[in-house]
Amino acid sequence: MHLGHGNQSFTTEFVFHPFSSVPTTQQLLFVLFLLLYLTIVISNVSILWVVCTDHTLLSPMYFFLGSLSGLELCYTTVVVPQMLVSVWDAHTTISVGSCGAQMFFFVALGSADCFLLAVMSYDRYVAIRHPLRYALIMTRQLCWRLVVASLFLGGLLSLELTALVFALPFCSRQINHFLCDVPPVLRLACGDTRLHQTVLFSVGVAVLAIPFLLICLSYALITAAVLRIRSAEGRRRAFHTCSSHLTVVLLQYGCCGLVYLRPKADSAEDEDRQIALIYTFVTPLLNPLIYSLRNKDIRQALSRAVRRALASQPQ
Repeated sequence: MHLGHGNQSFTTEFVFHPFSSVPTTQQLLFVLFLLLYLTIVISNVSILWVVCTDHTLLSPMYFFLGSLSGLELCYTTVVVPQMLVSVWDAHTTISVGSCGAQMFFFVALGSADCFLLAVMSYDRYVAIRHPLRYALIMTRQLCWRLVVASLFLGGLLSLELTALVFALPFCSRQINHFLCDVPPVLRLACGDTRLHQTVLFSVGVAVLAIPFLLICLSYALITAAVLRIRSAEGRRRAFHTCSSHLTVVLLQYGCCGLVYLRPKADSAEDEDRQIALIYTFVTPLLNPLIYSLRNKDIRQALSRAVRRALASQPQ
């Protein structure tokens, strides 16, 4: 639908660019994306469940891990159901208002995810650098404040960016993407978007570059602390507790940086869409797998939870 304004026509709804025009391919993609989404939901709910219910997982590290799983679950749910509808029916439209809501929650939750990864690196630094004072420093109250602060900052930056983008009129209705992300929606706007591109880059720096530098600083201090440990076994255990988090950080920040911190001239729409598939599906899927496979406490807690669930079944 378009609204006329003078000699120009502005759109009031969008349609996503289809992955394929072949019906069989669309159906296969629908099944694939649905299975991936269900796996993401089950794996992240499992992590969140054991962290909330298992009395052995009370340390701040597991509190942040549960918070990360909750964020990943919400973050994926903002995108994938609408994406599945569009894959099933390529003619499905989304209103400008709904698109704005999806953009807000997608950017807010994604930003909070990045801030939380920086918080988790600080938690690992305190645990390794000040093990005797760890429980006194990382209190449950401080942990809650850090999670809430991550959500608040993500929401604030997202609100500013989304309001700025949707103050623009849009002259085209097809988004060359599978979600209402900022770069592809900006490409549909009428007029000059240089200010908006500058704000987008600034938000990208605030959400990606600054937390990543803080993570690098934390790991530099962690490395210095670990190298002072005399026993080889102690050094190995200390590095092992950080390796899962570092793997997730490199995957998340690497993919997001390629989309949001590249100059506009170097940004290809199809490449952005392919990279977005990674941080929409692969990262939320790998996070619980990486943490559960590399963490003995999580594996044991999941095993106990499964045994309790089976034992509670009627014979």
